[in-house]
Amino acid sequence: MFTDENIGAIVLTIKLASLTTFILLLIGTPIAWWLARTRSWFKGPVGAFVALPIVLPPTVIGFYLLVTLGPNGPIGHLTQSLGLGTLPFTFTGLVVGSVFYSMPFVVQPIQNAFEAMGDRPLEVAATLRASPLDTFFNVTLPLAKPGYLTAIVIGFAHTVGEFGVILMIGGNIPNVTRTISVQIYDHVEALEYAQAHVLAGGMVAFSLLVLMTLYLLNPTGRRK
Repeated sequence: MFTDENIGAIVLTIKLASLTTFILLLIGTPIAWWLARTRSWFKGPVGAFVALPIVLPPTVIGFYLLVTLGPNGPIGHLTQSLGLGTLPFTFTGLVVGSVFYSMPFVVQPIQNAFEAMGDRPLEVAATLRASPLDTFFNVTLPLAKPGYLTAIVIGFAHTVGEFGVILMIGGNIPNVTRTISVQIYDHVEALEYAQAHVLAGGMVAFSLLVLMTLYLLNPTGRRK
């Protein structure tokens, strides 16, 4: 039942989720650190913007990303002037959309881990004359490890399950923008329920695995 189209959708989805999670860890860490440490008035608006994908329908996000990245949008004008063409209906466009859509699911667990750490470890490191870089890599990151693990699992899983944003900004191009969720939609639309069951059942098993992993990563959720 694993046709070439199904395998291609699975490979593309894993590639998209892996790259999106990696990018989000890079850009989400400084955002989460700033949100956890700042007392600025801008914390509220920035935090609300980061959390926006949680409450907005995926089709709304996909629509505005399509307009912004399209030939008449500001980012579309920029990419065209740089000779990069437009991003909609490309794998790069999927990555951009997925990074925005999955951002709160990576930033918030890391932010919570930074906030739970408190000021004491940083103060101790400062008294030992550790540089800010040494403190971050040798004190902050090890203490925030549970938050990072949660962010990786949730961010990856959330990207795997995307549909609305993917369809709006990427369309349905085999081996380019057709992910597992879109492939399931195609099977159902074509009344190919047997093949849809294979992919949908795999997604159910994957979701259960994600939830079990999160349960194991949560120290308060395990029996001592």
